[in-house]
Amino acid sequence: MKICVIGIPGIVVGKHNIKDPRMDKTHELVEAKKKACAQVDVVGEDGALEADAILVSRESLADLILKDLEFIETRLGRAPSDAEKAVLVKLQAHLEGERPMSTAGLSAEEVAAVAAHGFHTSKPVTIAEPAELQDPEALMVRAFKESGFICFLTVGGPENRAWPIRKGTTAVEAGAAIHTAIQKGFIRAEVISYSDFIEAGGETEAKRAGKQRLEGKQYVMQDYDLVNFRVNK
Repeated sequence: MKICVIGIPGIVVGKHNIKDPRMDKTHELVEAKKKACAQVDVVGEDGALEADAILVSRESLADLILKDLEFIETRLGRAPSDAEKAVLVKLQAHLEGERPMSTAGLSAEEVAAVAAHGFHTSKPVTIAEPAELQDPEALMVRAFKESGFICFLTVGGPENRAWPIRKGTTAVEAGAAIHTAIQKGFIRAEVISYSDFIEAGGETEAKRAGKQRLEGKQYVMQDYDLVNFRVNK
């Protein structure tokens, strides 16, 4: 995924690990040669329109909102259809309240009416208050979560790894995050919830306690599920 970061001095463009404390705890409980956090691509303001989410300082948010307002004003001057105009007017009022478009609560029909346009604040926006700017790592974790992404874990052996996926991803879709062959040959997913894993004190202990479940293709992955995929070889 891509996160556009604006006005956060401690976060530079490039690949970044999402340093979630739960990954550290997992690595304490399961022996593996290395720990691999989920990674995201950080882009600057010039990549805002292509990013999945935006992390912006409170001070810089006004500039993004102004860009969207200017676009709406230009568009309204070009005689849009009645359906589009109604949505643009609604968004204009929302933005003038210094709120990003992503919090406007548009219906599916309203989203479709303006889908052809590239707005800066239509995607999930995480706003960093001044007091939070001193902890870039925590801000990245928050932006990741608030943008609609979660992780699942594969553990043991070569590495303990967190794999980023969107909320609502099914087990068979999650397999493709590792390799398309897992999606194609999917049989079952062996799943231990993170809470059961922690409560039991480890993966082996959770299995002994009967906390591992067999889930099918349509199982919706939960944040930090521990997963082992069974596949046809």
